[in-house]
Amino acid sequence: MTDAIKIDVWSDIACPWCYIGKRNLEKGLAETAADADAPAVEVTYHSFELSPDTPVDFDGDELDFLSGHKGMPREQVGEMLQNVTGVAANAGLEYRFDLLKHTNTVKAHELLHFAKAQGAQHEMAERLMAAYFTEGRHVGRVDDLVDLAAEVGLAADAAREALESNRYLADVRADQAQAEAYGIQGVPFFVIDGKYGVSGAQPPEAFAQIARQVWGEKQA
Repeated sequence: MTDAIKIDVWSDIACPWCYIGKRNLEKGLAETAADADAPAVEVTYHSFELSPDTPVDFDGDELDFLSGHKGMPREQVGEMLQNVTGVAANAGLEYRFDLLKHTNTVKAHELLHFAKAQGAQHEMAERLMAAYFTEGRHVGRVDDLVDLAAEVGLAADAAREALESNRYLADVRADQAQAEAYGIQGVPFFVIDGKYGVSGAQPPEAFAQIARQVWGEKQA
C-alpha cells in the first residue's frame, strides 16, 4: 500500500491569503477524492509569524496596522483589503476587516500545537481563522483562546494550562526554524512530500493537479 502524501503547510492565523490557501487546498483535495485511485493525503499545519512584534492588544484597526507596518497610504491599504475580500469571497469566505482585531499570534500557534497533540489541529486551525477573519474575535489573549479551544471540543482547563505554561512554545519555534531552513519568507507555503514547494494561495485545481502528480510518482 502506498504511503500517504504528506503536505506540510506553513501559515499564520493572521494571514488572509493563508485562510484562502487552506480553503483552496481542501477543495483541491476534495476534487481528487472522487478519483478511481484517490490520493491518500495527510495535511499538517506549521507555525509562521508574519508580525512577531505586534502587541497582543493593538490600538487601531487593520488599516492603521498595515499603513504603519508597510508604510503604505491608507487609501492603498483599503484597496488592497477590498481586493483580498473579493478573492476570499470566491473561496467561500466572508472576510470582515471592519471587525478584525489585530493581535500577536504566538499564543494561537501554541494552541494549534496543543490541539495537534489532541488530534484536533485541523478543527482548531479552521476555528481560529474563522474567528479572526470573519467574526471579529480576539485570538491573542489566553481567555479568548481557551473559549475557542472549548468550541472545538478541547478541554478548557488543559488548554489554559498549556498556554499559561508556554509548553508548546518550543514547538512553535521549531516550526519557525524549519521554515528558515527551507528559505520560506512568505506564507502560505506548502511542502509536498518533502520535495516540492508551492508558494501562495494557489487555486483548487493546482492543488488537485500536484496531489495527483505526486501520487502517481509514489506508485510508479
